[in-house]
Amino acid sequence: MIFTKTVLEEVFIVEPEPKVDHRGYFTRIYCQNKFDDIGFPIVQINQSRSILKGTIRGPHLQNPPHSEKKLIQCIKGSIFDVAIDIRKNSKTFGKWVGNKLSEDNRKMVYIPEGIMHGFQTLEDDTVIQYPVSSFYAPNSVVGIRWDDPYFKITWPISKVIVSDVDKAWPKYQL
Repeated sequence: MIFTKTVLEEVFIVEPEPKVDHRGYFTRIYCQNKFDDIGFPIVQINQSRSILKGTIRGPHLQNPPHSEKKLIQCIKGSIFDVAIDIRKNSKTFGKWVGNKLSEDNRKMVYIPEGIMHGFQTLEDDTVIQYPVSSFYAPNSVVGIRWDDPYFKITWPISKVIVSDVDKAWPKYQL
């Protein structure tokens, strides 16, 4: 597995190293000893299917004591994956990074605690899967609007589909 730093502290692109032959490929998507340095115990694995291209989910995260780390992977279709640093003591506070994840490129994004996460589907019928380090705690979930003027995220598709819950998130407050 290849870990590549992004512009955000502690956010990595993780690229599996598939073993390819005439049958296809085999690859690891998680190996505990590769994640030991960042302490990523998996307690739950989530899967999300979005039917239509342009669907935005998030951005959101879980607050302490239910903060979670995530390893995002697109297993069908493709997404524009966004990580937003809202950790006030971070050198990269207020910045965001976007990456294309697809079933073809097999790239993953590691999201540490304190980083908001969201994505937009780039194709119809897209599926992501992601292990997390903390159980889902709905009362700990917070988010921001997908079009928040503070972060100015550049989503690749202008015609968006957003849930009522994600539409209702407030603008970011410093």
